[in-house]
Amino acid sequence: MGYVQEARENHVKKKVEEALRSKMKQKALKECDHYTSKYAECAYGRTMSVVWRCRQQAKELNDCLHQYTNDAVLEEMKRVFTLEQEGKGSRRIQGSAT
Repeated sequence: MGYVQEARENHVKKKVEEALRSKMKQKALKECDHYTSKYAECAYGRTMSVVWRCRQQAKELNDCLHQYTNDAVLEEMKRVFTLEQEGKGSRRIQGSAT
């Protein structure tokens, strides 16, 4: 499959993409809740020292979040969304033909 064809198949409207990004971020925060708590616990009561004192917790949190918020994940979500929309459209066409 060529790049142009793949791009057309995964093309969604900007508002849909924004909604998918939001959903992706929500899932990432849910999946990485443990790391978020560890970072928050480390950062509690600190100001400037949070940068070097909580470096490990921040790295763990960012690594976890990146697993769920990257271009590959977004493209897969777009692909699934597009397939679902095509499925809904074909069901409407089949329903009206009977």
